[in-house]
Amino acid sequence: MSVYTRLSQLGIVLPPVAVPAAAYVPFVQSGQQIFLSGHIAKRDGKPWVGQLGLTMDTAEGQQAARAVAIDLMGTLHAACQASGKTLDDVKRIVKVMSLVNSTSTFTEQHLVTNGCSELLGQVFGPAGAHARSAFGVAQIPMGACVEIELIAELA
Repeated sequence: MSVYTRLSQLGIVLPPVAVPAAAYVPFVQSGQQIFLSGHIAKRDGKPWVGQLGLTMDTAEGQQAARAVAIDLMGTLHAACQASGKTLDDVKRIVKVMSLVNSTSTFTEQHLVTNGCSELLGQVFGPAGAHARSAFGVAQIPMGACVEIELIAELA
């Protein structure tokens, strides 16, 4: 089944690539690998502000991470198009790295990040299984609750 069919079945419309907030580009392709810059969680088009363990719980953090996954797929779609390909040409989601704005006592960063990882698995099937790191950090730009970057390989 096409990645685009799965997205449609899930009711997901891919957003356009966000304008970078600083001195970087949204993605870089090197060989068959595409490196996506970190994307912060957004709600209603604005940074999804919060700190896990203080103003947010794990379930809300998972929703934020899922929102980031949708934005990442929008950027990955644009990166694929730039090389004359589509999301159906993604051979594998290689790596996800997640930063979770959290208190020093919050220890469920890995569960928050599942919001992203599980959606990638639903959309890409076996090609969505990836290596991953999830870190708790003291702060993320603009007070966002989650920031995630991604590496993908094209066929």
